[in-house]
Amino acid sequence: MRGTLTSPQPLHEPTPPAAVPDTAAGGLVRLPARRLWRHRYAYLFVAPFFILFAIFFLYPIGYSFWLSFRDWSLVGPARNVGLQNYRDLLHDQIFWQSMTNAGLLFLIYVPAMTFLALVLAVLLNSRYVRLQGVFRTIIFLPYVMSGTVAAAFTFQLLLDQNAGYANRLLHFIGVSPVPWLTDIWWSRVSVGLLVLWGWLGYNMLIMLAGLQAIPPELSEAARVDGAGPVRIFFKITVPLLRPVLVFAVTLSIIGTFSLFTEPFLLTQGGPANATTTPVVQIWNNTFSYLRVGYSAAMSYVFLAIIVVLALAQYFLVSRRDPYYEKRGR
Repeated sequence: MRGTLTSPQPLHEPTPPAAVPDTAAGGLVRLPARRLWRHRYAYLFVAPFFILFAIFFLYPIGYSFWLSFRDWSLVGPARNVGLQNYRDLLHDQIFWQSMTNAGLLFLIYVPAMTFLALVLAVLLNSRYVRLQGVFRTIIFLPYVMSGTVAAAFTFQLLLDQNAGYANRLLHFIGVSPVPWLTDIWWSRVSVGLLVLWGWLGYNMLIMLAGLQAIPPELSEAARVDGAGPVRIFFKITVPLLRPVLVFAVTLSIIGTFSLFTEPFLLTQGGPANATTTPVVQIWNNTFSYLRVGYSAAMSYVFLAIIVVLALAQYFLVSRRDPYYEKRGR
């Protein structure tokens, strides 16, 4: 009828609630149990990961944090010392020297490694180089062997001051022998060479992945406009590859301060603690001096320093990059 008022009909039916609580029948209690039972097989398959994650990751983190406030020598009860381990760490000259050593190692090999990795990536990304897969495999192969005892032993044979092949070659061209493993600065250079040899291929693959993500039309358009290979490299390739370079350098910062295998096997942290890194010092305090609580406190201070360095690198470099600004970062 014309004069009858009707309520407006909704455009679509309202969505019914997911579950109606049945307080009388105890529905609020049984509903989570029903959901768990309905997805029991999914939870069963993902449960091993969370169990192993809790046992081998969360528990060691919590236990080591608890140990950082204790004095324990791996035997007997742990004695509560409060913040004494952290106070002692502020005056530990060897630990802060290890941080300085890591910074010097970073300056010794990271710039050279980044440059060589970029050059090799550009060469192996060029269509003029044949057998690219073979060369990539050969360059990446040392990464698989860099952390082994055989690699460190080989470098010891190469860099021995009296009978090493490196000094034999220098003697052949009329250069006096170099104390690769017994001098403070040359031992740092030796560790840098071992790390450079082992990680060059890994960084090259990172650069290569970044190069293959750059559209080739940009270089072709610049080439049509008369730009040469060098100008294309510095004006197009490097700016577009900057996020990848920042990522590689960030990994190098974390990796350099976390070095253990290379200095421990090649120089044992010597001479005069010149190649002792923070992780080597943490290992020494744990297993050589049996200061487990102190080494736990040292590991947490080391973690805080690494986080600060990574954040500083991000805000000083990445946040100023137009690549990130265009994406609203």
